[in-house]
Amino acid sequence: MKKMIILGLVLVCAILIGWRVYDRLTGEGPASARGRKPNAVTVAVQPVRTTTMRHTAEFTGTLLPKAQFVVAPNVAGRLERLLVNIGDTVRKGQLIAELDNREYAEQVEQARAELEVAQANVIDCLSALDVAERDLKRSRQLRDSNVVSQSELDKTEASFNTCRAKHLVALAQVRQKEASLEAAKVRLAYTRIHASWEDSDVERIVGERFADEGATLKVGDPIVSVVTLDPLLAVINVIERDFPLVKVGQTAEVLADALPGKVFAGQVARRAPVLQESSRQGRVEVLVPNADGLLAPGMFARVRLSFAERSEVTAVPISALTTREGRQGVFMADPESLLARFVPMSVGITEGQWAEVVEPRIEGLVITLGQHLLEDGSAIALPSDKNAGGGQQKSPGSKPKKS
Repeated sequence: MKKMIILGLVLVCAILIGWRVYDRLTGEGPASARGRKPNAVTVAVQPVRTTTMRHTAEFTGTLLPKAQFVVAPNVAGRLERLLVNIGDTVRKGQLIAELDNREYAEQVEQARAELEVAQANVIDCLSALDVAERDLKRSRQLRDSNVVSQSELDKTEASFNTCRAKHLVALAQVRQKEASLEAAKVRLAYTRIHASWEDSDVERIVGERFADEGATLKVGDPIVSVVTLDPLLAVINVIERDFPLVKVGQTAEVLADALPGKVFAGQVARRAPVLQESSRQGRVEVLVPNADGLLAPGMFARVRLSFAERSEVTAVPISALTTREGRQGVFMADPESLLARFVPMSVGITEGQWAEVVEPRIEGLVITLGQHLLEDGSAIALPSDKNAGGGQQKSPGSKPKKS
């Protein structure tokens, strides 16, 4: 019997201790417990604020050179000398590489010799033409005196016409051989490969090397790439919803994962006129100054674009937003009646952890935790003052709306 009494006392003490612990965890003392409604849901609240908000969006992309020139030969051959390497500075017009030019030099000499032969042939044809012209004059005089027959005169005229035609052919062959010589000289010049680009840049940097000395190259095979590193282009794809908001010339913030904490100021340089049909996204190029050389082509980039800024807007924490019966809204907490009221609303721009309330105009406390357990008119229990600040989110430069 005595054991039963002791066991009962232990159970009563355990119940009392559990009740005290529950009171301390919920922040409610005996007084608040007396005012608490049955089945009340303990919630966290935060005041509606008035603040300045920016409509921003962040897009991922890649850093690319603003300009890139791939050095490649215009003639085939063996790469005899490569005069630059990765990271070297290259000036416009600088000699980059040389191909083995012996075969092309021989072609020049052959073309020059063929031209000399053609020129000699012209001289020979011109001499024959002079002889034929004198014979024709003599035959015409003799024919006028009836010394030769008409058939003999006709033969002389035919011989003259043949010599004149041969002379014209010889002249054409000279022009042909001159063109062949010039083409051979051009091919020989192509064995010396220079850095040449259309932009006004005076210097660029060797970004990649594709071939080594001794390699046999075909026409168009890349040798090195020469790039511009300042500025760079951050290339992003903007979704259909935000694409109409992007304007050429607007500012942007560019971040690189390789440089945490660094923010680079950029500017929208180009905006594609069409969207990709498969993804419904449009290409946007952001110009990023890189005077310090911290950024490099190929880096992963994040670009923030600001589309609008609004002051004195009503804002609620995004965590307060919920949906009931297909309508988005928040639960407002009434500290007097300790009831939750669902308020449907239209949400505007978002920034960080805050969302703009377009309509209706609201003020007071919104429920940020526990609203998934609530319906319109549900009883709630508010935390005590010492716990009320837990989990609150701050909005820079904002001020709470007065109830």
